[in-house]
Amino acid sequence: MTVTFADIESAAALLKGQIIETPTLLAPKLSRATDAEVYVKFENLQVTSSFKDRGAYIKLQSLSDEQKQKGVIALSAGNHAQAVAYHAQRLSIPATIVMPQTTPFTKVEQTRSYGATIALAGETLDDCREVCAQMIDEGGFTLVHPYDDDHIIAGQGTVGLEMMQSQPDLEIILGPIGGGGLMSGSALAAKTINPNIEMIGCEAALYPSMFHAVKGEPVHCGGQTLADGIAVKNVSQSTTAICKEYLDDIILVGEPAIEQAVDAYVSMLKTTAEGAGAVPLAVLLTNRERFVGRKVGLILSGGNIDTRILASVLYRELERQQRIINFRIQIDDRPGVLGRIACLLGEAGANILEVAHSRMFLDVPAKGAELDFMVETRDASHAEEIIARIEAEGFKVFRLDAPGGRDAIR
Repeated sequence: MTVTFADIESAAALLKGQIIETPTLLAPKLSRATDAEVYVKFENLQVTSSFKDRGAYIKLQSLSDEQKQKGVIALSAGNHAQAVAYHAQRLSIPATIVMPQTTPFTKVEQTRSYGATIALAGETLDDCREVCAQMIDEGGFTLVHPYDDDHIIAGQGTVGLEMMQSQPDLEIILGPIGGGGLMSGSALAAKTINPNIEMIGCEAALYPSMFHAVKGEPVHCGGQTLADGIAVKNVSQSTTAICKEYLDDIILVGEPAIEQAVDAYVSMLKTTAEGAGAVPLAVLLTNRERFVGRKVGLILSGGNIDTRILASVLYRELERQQRIINFRIQIDDRPGVLGRIACLLGEAGANILEVAHSRMFLDVPAKGAELDFMVETRDASHAEEIIARIEAEGFKVFRLDAPGGRDAIR
């Protein structure tokens, strides 16, 4: 594989009018929070809400007439599937997408809405590979690989090219790494324009494929990550070679930090980032000292996050900040006690969100009861004030949201 800067420039010319040229904008609140000058590349604004639109279009338009007539096939459960389906429909190319049977219904229907034929097979993407290979043999389809392809890498590399054209004095660019197509192409483009710029790849700690691949080390991946879009177990030789040459560093980040970054995009920028798209910001937030005073570009690679998962992430972050707390109180089962505690909470400035009154558990005394409260607070110190006020009235409080809190109660 021999991707060049000229290939990326050619891809950029072909993409004119075919995708959205997303903005690279200053993020004042993120800048204040990190003491850096932070700019965000909003790839979540693409039609399919991710950077995958770029490589998919470049690959599809490169096909011969015969290949277009026979159609293409892709193996994906996410952004790549939607991008291939969308641009194949625009170019009147038949597209088949092989997806695991466990793929969420909404993702299947979104992909199907672009006119693609969906083939569900197996539990994981690895399970689908044999089916995909068989369909290629039988149907003569052209495989559109998500990252191991010159055209794909050149298309994704236009992200870095556009960032440098918009902000030529960027000192650092942070971008997510899954298979490596986005960062290998973007790093090649940015380093060609400015050899002194730092290019830093960002990976979920549970899937450190490229981190170990560039070092020639064995890798162990697995676990449930919010950054499922970059949960790649095996990277290609081509993307590894480019990353090894053009990346200055690869930094791993854990799940709590990724959740914090998703929340920060919503609360500070009023924009939506999927887990993979938030990983660069997670790296910035957890390594602030490294970037203080620097002009930093973040690639927000996509915004395809399930709304239920997003709601859960936002709620969990409120719990981490103790702006929502959960606690249990054991009381005597007699009239007026619940009202008394509710008054105490009101006087303390707590907003009661939920309350559950239980008296039938066998480990609760026959003349006793338990009250479970979820309350909204201003911040962590306010939460401590509320708990202290209740305890000062003689009630024993168990924090349900503390580590091991629920286990310690029973």
